[in-house]
Amino acid sequence: MAREKAYCQELRKSGEWVHIWRCVGQYANISVFDVADNEALHRILWNLPLFPYMSIEVTPLAQHPSDLLVGEEVA
Repeated sequence: MAREKAYCQELRKSGEWVHIWRCVGQYANISVFDVADNEALHRILWNLPLFPYMSIEVTPLAQHPSDLLVGEEVA
């Protein structure tokens, strides 16, 4: 657990793992990743210590054109 927590915190600090929420009443999470491509996401997920025991569903998202931050660098 300590290894997974440290890895997740590293990804949060780098900005790749933007959000993580626990699903109430379930042993499940909902996460938002901000990565360059599928390969980067694949690398992140494969390096999760519990990956072999996980069931993962991926839904690609894109920035909405009405977002006030479109085109701005987020620090």
